[in-house]
Amino acid sequence: MKIESPAFTQDDLDKFFDEQLDRERLHLARRLEEASARLAAIAPRITAHEGGEQWSDHEVLAHIAVLSKFYGVMVHKITSGQMTEVDLLDATKLRDVAGEQTAALPTADIIRSIATDHSRTVKLLRELDATALRRTARLPTGEEVTAEFLVRYPLINHLEQHVEQLEQALR
Repeated sequence: MKIESPAFTQDDLDKFFDEQLDRERLHLARRLEEASARLAAIAPRITAHEGGEQWSDHEVLAHIAVLSKFYGVMVHKITSGQMTEVDLLDATKLRDVAGEQTAALPTADIIRSIATDHSRTVKLLRELDATALRRTARLPTGEEVTAEFLVRYPLINHLEQHVEQLEQALR
């Protein structure tokens, strides 16, 4: 095996990390598409009713719509450099108001909204470069959060979690 590390430069290492993040970015786009397709497959079985103390399936769907829009827009704004600060705690508190409004909509309308938002975010992920995905926004705590973190965890992982929840509930 040819040993190449002695000739490796910082530029080579940066290029390697960019290649890995670009590969991961495309994987995230596929995960989002797959979760969205799974959701679309089960959505016709979701009926609109209130869940009481626990969210109903329809309310979970409304929550998915809100988080899909919120994090999709946030990732777009951070990757484009339009947003450099974000208060996730305040945004989470506002989520419930938006969720109530969304839950008042028919299931088909919510699903269309989710599909549109997911398509937009998938397109964004496919067009970004690694530099854009590494852009950050400062939290009120002073910490920074990357666009990649937001798309991976609060958007895609959280979405997958709720899709699994709905799939189990609808069995």
